[in-house]
Amino acid sequence: MIENKVRYSDKDLEEFRAIILEKIKKAKEDLALIKSAYKNDTNNGTDDTSPTFKAFEEGSETMSKEANVQLAIRQEKFIRDLKNALLRIENKTYGICRVTGKLIQKERLKLVPHATLSIEAKRKQS
Repeated sequence: MIENKVRYSDKDLEEFRAIILEKIKKAKEDLALIKSAYKNDTNNGTDDTSPTFKAFEEGSETMSKEANVQLAIRQEKFIRDLKNALLRIENKTYGICRVTGKLIQKERLKLVPHATLSIEAKRKQS
């Protein structure tokens, strides 16, 4: 049986690890901001304004809270995907398309470091 030796070098993997760790750090900071935004129940000083305005304000606050919760969920998934990419670096399967088995282009991985599909495979999905 011939083993498939297609993979990125350890040097490349270290470069990707640094990119991913930086993205995780930034993503966690963004997540903390999002969470503090929807946990921070400020009334924006509308206590003494007209009841109509207050109702509008509460409606938009509810909508923005829901939007923030959705953002937080997406951000948590992004962080999870990045951490999974780190695991693939550990077991040296990082950057290999899970459909074609070929290397995912370096440029794509630098932009989307958690990618598991090559552009070729991604296009076939659509």
